[in-house]
Amino acid sequence: MKQKHTCSQVVSACALLALSACMTAYGRSNDDAVALAPTPAAKAATCTEMATMTVPATSIGLPTTGAAVTSATLVAAAGTGPSAVGEYCKVLGEINPVDSAAPKIRFQLNLPTVWNHKAVMFGGGGYNGSIAAGVGNVPAGPVDKLVPLGRGYATFGSDSGHQANANGSRDGSFGANDEALKNFSGDAIKKTRDTAGFLIKARYAAAQGKTYFAGGSTGGREALIAVTTYPRDFEGAIVLYPAWNAASLDLQFGRITRELAKPNAYANRAKRKILYDASLEACDALDGVTDGLISNVPACNATFTPATATLKGVPVRCAGGADTGDTCLSDPQIAAFNVVNTPLALNYTLATGDSQYPGFNTWGTDFGNPGTGPVAATVLTLGYGTEQPGDPMPAIAAAAGTSPPYGSTFWDQWVRYFVTRDPNFNSLALDPQNPGAYRARIVALTGMQDVTKYDLSVFQAKGGKILMAHGKADALVSTRATQQYYDHVRNTMGAAKADAFMRYYEIPGYGHATSSVFNASWDSLTTLENWVEAGTPPPSQVVADSTGVPGRTRPLCDYPAYPRYNGSGDLNLAASYSCSTQ
Repeated sequence: MKQKHTCSQVVSACALLALSACMTAYGRSNDDAVALAPTPAAKAATCTEMATMTVPATSIGLPTTGAAVTSATLVAAAGTGPSAVGEYCKVLGEINPVDSAAPKIRFQLNLPTVWNHKAVMFGGGGYNGSIAAGVGNVPAGPVDKLVPLGRGYATFGSDSGHQANANGSRDGSFGANDEALKNFSGDAIKKTRDTAGFLIKARYAAAQGKTYFAGGSTGGREALIAVTTYPRDFEGAIVLYPAWNAASLDLQFGRITRELAKPNAYANRAKRKILYDASLEACDALDGVTDGLISNVPACNATFTPATATLKGVPVRCAGGADTGDTCLSDPQIAAFNVVNTPLALNYTLATGDSQYPGFNTWGTDFGNPGTGPVAATVLTLGYGTEQPGDPMPAIAAAAGTSPPYGSTFWDQWVRYFVTRDPNFNSLALDPQNPGAYRARIVALTGMQDVTKYDLSVFQAKGGKILMAHGKADALVSTRATQQYYDHVRNTMGAAKADAFMRYYEIPGYGHATSSVFNASWDSLTTLENWVEAGTPPPSQVVADSTGVPGRTRPLCDYPAYPRYNGSGDLNLAASYSCSTQ
């Protein structure tokens, strides 16, 4: 009875407002949205009533056989300060496939008792396979602000249409099923969004107003698919380190994996630290100060060469190029890092219109250096791991903390289940530059998995906005690839039109999803809200470090600018730096 009374208070408060006032306060989601004030006949459902709800297939914009809620639980308010989350109804459910052999899409929807009439959809990571629960923060979100659910947003996400095995986010076995593959490639976004919208309307007797998407890595790709393929369903997106051309990235993973699998080419953690320290010694001061961060990455890429580099006067390259121990790198190990740093060049064109995938920012990137800090294990997993790639690909042993490079498992699974659909295929035998009989299949997969639309005029015309950011030291998704996507949009739409709805930032020292060097914390959601809802363009902003040097800040610079030291002031304060392209 208490729950029902609380919900009715919320609905009644909105009903007392004049329609125009309610629309002013909460906005509209798009041209197809209904009025936010409930109709006189509408009745809000209790959390208990949500537990038995179904969603007809006709309410979902892509083919399904409907959806059903599997449980609905009222979760009590908890936490204090930035971690505070009010009472909400946790809804779990399943979206049923058309193909009876395809797995279901599992989702979670969180419905706050005190609702702000808006929603945030969360993206996943890797090959997905676990539900993006939506109870935490947006990628690189602020540590001193409430999470979206705590701010009163209805939040939701899915597993993108399959449930992972022991390989977790590196399980690609679902790719053998066409419907599951299409769901992962983007269909699950629309299916989940429509299902959540139906249930939100049932819970509050009102449709949500503004709907945002927040995701990083695969979730960043999903965010871009959301606003390009379904522009009328979303008003804004927070896009972090996006694997927007995921299949193209797999091809680069294949090139790198084949190189790392060569004799003596795989560098252990001690050797990775040698390379990292040498590049930091050579490039740190290129931003005007020695502050432990390589901010002027283009200058570092142009000048640093591991074959001739030194660390404290000692050559990085082992004498004669042979492997003489953990204090230097052999020629095969240097060659492997040079492959990581350079682009994959193809002799055929992908569905994106590209015939390459760029190299990674390699110098100053942590590929899994020695360390026991709070995020060291995650950085190691997302980097080079602990085992050299081979055939068969070494297993992921989560309990032992051992695995091959994340990208190598990704490539292996992609080849065996997406490309050849032969689970016994030797992925090292497939040359991504010359794939032979598999070329047509690879091109088709880039058409399915990669973002291929660079004209976002429909999204822009309805007032949609994008905030996109990428760490300069990402070991898993190339920062240079995000630069290329940004350039594609600006070249297609025109710079002025693109700049009116899109911002792109690069963060020094930040790796993939986390970093032991500079772990980014940025209040992107407030910036996006102000831009979309109040028409206030992003002001000068600050990004904070929560791990490397907790509390230090840097200006968040519009690409291609980077933070350059002013010549005086506290090295740990953003005010001591200015955004520069010089």
